[in-house]
Amino acid sequence: MTENIENNGCSQRDSAEHEEYAKASRSFNRIWKERDSAQPELLEAILHKDNLNRAYKRVKANKGAPGVDGMTIEEALPYLREHRQELIDRIYRGKYTPSPVRRVEIPKPDGSMRKLGIPTVIDRTLQQAIAQQLMPIYEPLFAEGSYGYRPNRCAKDAILKVKEYAEQGYTFAVTLDLSKYFDTLNHETLIRLLRQNIKDERVVQLIKRYLKSGVMENGVVMVTEEGSPQGGNLSPLLANIYLNEFDQEFLKRGVPCVRYADDIVLLAKSKRASERLLVSSTKYLEEKLKLTVNRGKSRTVSVFAIRNFKFLGFALGRNGSGIYVRVHPKSWKKFKSNLKSLSSRRSVQSIKPSLEKITVYARGWLNYYGIASMKYPIDEVNGWLYHRIRMCIWKQWKKPKTKKRNLIKMGIPEYYAHMAANSRRGHWFNANLTTVKRAMSKERLINSGFYDLAVAYQSVHVNY
Repeated sequence: MTENIENNGCSQRDSAEHEEYAKASRSFNRIWKERDSAQPELLEAILHKDNLNRAYKRVKANKGAPGVDGMTIEEALPYLREHRQELIDRIYRGKYTPSPVRRVEIPKPDGSMRKLGIPTVIDRTLQQAIAQQLMPIYEPLFAEGSYGYRPNRCAKDAILKVKEYAEQGYTFAVTLDLSKYFDTLNHETLIRLLRQNIKDERVVQLIKRYLKSGVMENGVVMVTEEGSPQGGNLSPLLANIYLNEFDQEFLKRGVPCVRYADDIVLLAKSKRASERLLVSSTKYLEEKLKLTVNRGKSRTVSVFAIRNFKFLGFALGRNGSGIYVRVHPKSWKKFKSNLKSLSSRRSVQSIKPSLEKITVYARGWLNYYGIASMKYPIDEVNGWLYHRIRMCIWKQWKKPKTKKRNLIKMGIPEYYAHMAANSRRGHWFNANLTTVKRAMSKERLINSGFYDLAVAYQSVHVNY
C-alpha cells in the first residue's frame, strides 16, 4: 500500500494500471467527466472524512490479519492520518491501484479447504467505506427472503421463516449448494448489475479494480478473472447483489425462497413440485448467473427429514404440539467434539482457565442455537460435561493422599474418602463415583466457574 502512494517508480503499480486496467475499463479521464448522473457525488460521499473514520472503526473492531503489505490495523491509523489526502487525490484522479489480496486456506468440516482473501487494512477500510454508502441504495431492493449479511437479520430469522412456510404447508424443500460461490462470481454480470443502480461510474470502476486486484499466493501474484475474495469487506454486499437476481426471479414465480448468503432453500407443497423446482432453479443459476451448482449436494427433501434437511446448522421437527426448530445432529456432534477437546484431561493443565474457555465457547454456541428446542439433549450433554470436568480435576489431584485430603476438605467422611482415593479404576470411572459426585457437586463446580448448559439454555431460550 505504501508503494502504491509513495513510490512513483513502482513497476507493479505501473504494469497494473497501464496493462491490466487499460483492458478492463474505460478511460478514467472520460469517466471522471461524467458528472450529469443521478448520483454525481456518490464517490465524494464514500471518501468523506466521517465515512472513512466510521469505516476504519468497523475494520478495527473486526480485527483481522495484515494483508500483503504486512501493515497491521494499529499501524494503519497513523499512516492514514499522514497520507489520507494523498490517497483520496489518487482515487479521484483514477490513479489508485488496490493491492492484491493475501490468499489463505482454512479447512472445512468435510476435509476440503476454504479459500479466504485478506486485503490490506487500507483496502479493507476503503471497501468498508464503499459498502456503507451502497447499503442504503441496495437494502430496499433486496428480497424479503434474503437474510445473510444484512442489518438486523440473522440465521435464526432465516430458519424461523422456513418454519413459518412449513406451517403453511410448504413441507418439501429444494436445498441448493453452490460450488465455491464467492470464487466464481462472473465479473461481467456483476458489473452489469451494479450499473443498474449505481449511476456514478467512478464508483463502479473502483469496485471493478478491487475485483481485478489479483491474489498473492506463496509470493506470486495471480490475476483474478472471476470471483470476489471471501474476506473482503465489500464481498458480502456484492454477493447479495448478485444473488438478488435469483431471489427476485423466484419471487415473481411465487416460489417461497429463503437465502442466507449462498445457502438457498426453495419450498414447495409437494415432492413433484420440489423436483421441478430443483431443475428450473439449477438451470437459472447455471445459465443466467453463470454459477456452478453442486448436483451431488443439491436435492429435494422433506423439511422434517432430520438426516437430509440441514439449513444453517438447524433442522425442523414435528410433534403433537406442532412444528419446532431443532439442532441438526451434525451440529450436535461438532459441539460435543469441541467440548471434548476443551475438557480433555491431557490438555487441561489448570481447571480455571479451561472452565473459562468452555464458558466462552458454550455461551457463543447457545446464543446461536438457543432458538432451537433441545431441553433433553442439552441436559444430557450437560451431565456428560460435568462428568468430564470431575475427571479432569480427579486426574490433577494425582496421588491418593492428595485425593483423600481434598475429598475430606469437601465434606466427605474419611472412610469413604479413603476408599475413593485408593480406587484402582480409571479416571472416567472414578469421576462418576457417588463420593466424588457429592464432593464435586454442581453447586461447587458452578461457584468455581462451571458454565451450566441447562441453566444457560433456559435463560436464552425463554427470550425467543
